[in-house]
Amino acid sequence: MEDSKNKAIAAISRRGFLPLLGSGLILPLLGFGKPTTAISDDEEEYQTLLKPDGTTVRVKKSVLVNSKIIEKNMSNKSLLGWLKNK
Repeated sequence: MEDSKNKAIAAISRRGFLPLLGSGLILPLLGFGKPTTAISDDEEEYQTLLKPDGTTVRVKKSVLVNSKIIEKNMSNKSLLGWLKNK
């Protein structure tokens, strides 16, 4: 049993480990690690909108075009009342 443990320890030596480490570090230089940047035709344009709290949101332009306007220039109180009813 001790003989098999010694063989396993001897198999993982510095001389065996360094080539594996070196080949692992050179793989990104060969191009295997690069992500693919395929642009699909279905990708829509986005518009960046600003929320009242100051954060930004990316929304598809088609959603904005197809949206239904309930009431223009609605106050915050009436909007909150409308949301509570829904």
